[in-house]
Amino acid sequence: MTTPSAAPASAPGPLHRLTLDQLRRRTSMKWRSYPADVLPLWVAEMDVPLAEPVARALTEAIAIGDTGYPAGTGYADALAAFARDRWGWDGVVRERAAIVPDVMLGVVEMLKLVTSPGDPVIVNCPVYPPFYQFVTHMDRRVVEAPLGPDLRLDLDALEQAFARCAADGGRAAYLLCSPHNPTGTVHTAAELEAVAALAGAYGVRVVADEIHAPVVAPDAVFVPYLSVPGAESGLSLMSASKAWNLAGLKAALALAGPAAAEDLARMPEEVGHGPSHLGVIAHTAALREGGDWLDAVLADLDRNRRLLGSLLAERLPSVGYRPAPGTYLAWLDCRALGLGENPSEVFLDKGRVAFSPGPDFGTGGTGHVRLNLATCPEVITEAVRRMAAAAAAGPAV
Repeated sequence: MTTPSAAPASAPGPLHRLTLDQLRRRTSMKWRSYPADVLPLWVAEMDVPLAEPVARALTEAIAIGDTGYPAGTGYADALAAFARDRWGWDGVVRERAAIVPDVMLGVVEMLKLVTSPGDPVIVNCPVYPPFYQFVTHMDRRVVEAPLGPDLRLDLDALEQAFARCAADGGRAAYLLCSPHNPTGTVHTAAELEAVAALAGAYGVRVVADEIHAPVVAPDAVFVPYLSVPGAESGLSLMSASKAWNLAGLKAALALAGPAAAEDLARMPEEVGHGPSHLGVIAHTAALREGGDWLDAVLADLDRNRRLLGSLLAERLPSVGYRPAPGTYLAWLDCRALGLGENPSEVFLDKGRVAFSPGPDFGTGGTGHVRLNLATCPEVITEAVRRMAAAAAAGPAV
């Protein structure tokens, strides 16, 4: 009788496959903005190899010289199938979808459709810094509606902001971050329904940045804004960029609710010339064939959230951290460490670890840092060790 062979060990997840030496060969922003002795846990790039279906699609395109202009509805069709499978949502409709260069440039184009120069754009701070930069650069006013102490939408604060903007006359928009960056909060269906009701009552147009939509923990549920009752006049931006680490392969989709179709139709035709054809190929392949790879990443991220929580409890128990199911970002409250308004400066100077500075995220960011969890456990462990050493050294005199 032969002895049964042991079951093969499962392959390491995508966040375990690259060494620091391999990663430092990269020439992207994450790996070229700081000296080699700094651990870069700031910008939203993942430390993963390219998903095999994406690599294959790109390789095949390059082999036949398919490097022209983007065309067709393959991206929208792939997102529609992904949305049905993952979120049970049939709301991605070809006729109400348009390719745009990336999510933030798509946000700009959508805001141009529903607001005019000088109009207010409401945001939930602390929030992704480009919300402030892009909105002000297009001559709109940022109006803050801070998140609640639980880092969830504060509907009372949101209504007050809507009411102030409505009282000013003119048009107003609400730039919704869903899931929320930097907190990782995943908004519930009830919260989004309440948002839609308030927007309808005060005549505010909702533009939802849903770039992190696929990056939600297995035990959580992402709800597309356009899927909730009352959101028919909303606009959304979605992309495979964050979930499959495709920021350098530019492409995104603008989606319109049924009552916003005419708005989307007014988007200038030349906007569709901005996306990369290779980007569209990559994003389409990711959505169609990259589900297993994504699930492996999500499992790795779930473990990293728990690891970070345990490491902070052991080494820096005064740092506030609420593991959240959305994005691959962690929002750390470092105010109790006494490192000043921008502790990222101390962590960089004395710990040689780079985080995104909390003050850049607007009101509520002082004393905080944003940490990128999309790396291997060894890097997270070393980062917390360096943070603890920097905190012990204290701020520069």
